[in-house]
Amino acid sequence: MLTHGSNTKSQEFTPAELTAAVEEAHNFGLKVAAHAHSTEGIKNAVRAGVASIEHGTYMDDEGIRLMKEHGTFYSATLDVHDCITAKPDQPADFLEHNKGIADIHYAAFRKAVQAGLKIAFSTDVPVCPYKDAGKEFAYMVKYGMTPMQAIQAATMGGAELIGVLDKVGSIRKGKFADIIATAGDPTQDVTQLERVQFVMKDGKVFKSPDASGVAAN
Repeated sequence: MLTHGSNTKSQEFTPAELTAAVEEAHNFGLKVAAHAHSTEGIKNAVRAGVASIEHGTYMDDEGIRLMKEHGTFYSATLDVHDCITAKPDQPADFLEHNKGIADIHYAAFRKAVQAGLKIAFSTDVPVCPYKDAGKEFAYMVKYGMTPMQAIQAATMGGAELIGVLDKVGSIRKGKFADIIATAGDPTQDVTQLERVQFVMKDGKVFKSPDASGVAAN
């Protein structure tokens, strides 16, 4: 999408190359995330055994079926399209690549949610500013998830995808005390997660409201 002279629907690796990459990663106990937009590229990556599909823009019904069969996670990064168009100095060909793609991407995400795919919260930093990462929650809810599903994608979903669900992802005895808090209820208004007031990491407080109730670092 953001490469000069690229074809947004092209395949850049053969099935054999994808399989070799996944096998080599597995030999080292690692997982593979596939940055995949094209319909066939997504399916080839899933068949090769990748752990997750990033973007999955042109994902079709067969791709969704394959992902569900293989237990492949979907990391959609729905915020990226608005981030691309928001930059005043964005190259014209990047804007052309992005034209008309957002609605296709959003429809694929909605189908993925309805199909019950495993979904992990994700953002497209640095295309989107790191400080705005929490805006992805609103996109996920707008295009098919409940607020709680979006929250679970960012906690348990992400932890399961990268293989650390035994350490993080939920508040349980024996896990890291990684906790955030907001002023309001994010299950009623998911945009509360764009305004985190309290942050604890492994039991240590890194951010908390000051006496006036305004968040302070």
